[in-house]
Amino acid sequence: MTAKKATVDSQIAAKHRVMWASGDYSTIAADLVAPLGPVLVTASGIGAGDRVLDIAAGTGSVAIPAALTGAAVVATDLTPELLEQGKVIAAERGATLDWQEANAEALPFGDNVFDAALSSIGIMFAPHHQAAADELVRVCRPGGTIALISWTPEGFIGQMFATMKPYVPAPPPGVQPPPLWGSEDHLRSLFGERVEDLVMKRDTLHVNLFPTGAAFRDYFKNNYGPTITAYRNIASEPDRVAELDARLAELGDRALDESSTMEWEYLLVTGRPAQ
Repeated sequence: MTAKKATVDSQIAAKHRVMWASGDYSTIAADLVAPLGPVLVTASGIGAGDRVLDIAAGTGSVAIPAALTGAAVVATDLTPELLEQGKVIAAERGATLDWQEANAEALPFGDNVFDAALSSIGIMFAPHHQAAADELVRVCRPGGTIALISWTPEGFIGQMFATMKPYVPAPPPGVQPPPLWGSEDHLRSLFGERVEDLVMKRDTLHVNLFPTGAAFRDYFKNNYGPTITAYRNIASEPDRVAELDARLAELGDRALDESSTMEWEYLLVTGRPAQ
């Protein structure tokens, strides 16, 4: 790696830390995405005695239920504020696990250390997909378990990121959009022949929190780091703020479609590093 690339990568990581520390991700995790954690734990088949790594763990939606199975869990995340919140939640739930600050693209672990490597809507936000996938495969032992949940490009959250894209700065070269991790073809290209028994299934998270598209928009404006970042980028341009306001509310209304339930599509993936 050149010194210039290392500097750029360090700057990207710093921006990601700030983004995810803004807002209130622990509220989003509790209100919306907590059900995905047990789904991933069940799909992975982990249990007592397994050595498990949760990559981009956030506040522990996967790591905590994984630890409650009796597995020995290490929860990692780039953002220390989220880890601190996760520690509090784990203590409240009686879960014991190790929390470590770590970059998904450069994990501080040896090769083949874990029986299972998991990530629920976490590793998908690592900016360089191939680097993150390489690390995921490296730290999981041959014949172990890799299990992931990612939002799909076509699903609601994928559409939300597409809606916000014109209002954020263009990413540096080599940075790929997070919802690509929810594409079956993209996952196959990232893993190649290194992951066997690859099973990919699309499913839906049912969300009943928002009565209107405007309510969805305002909730994300107040709590979700990427949305907060988009609005900060255009804060001095009231016309563009109003435009993004309208587009996000419209997206939410379309998803509700005269219903009280939004359906957020995700891709559930399991596989085993080749032996």
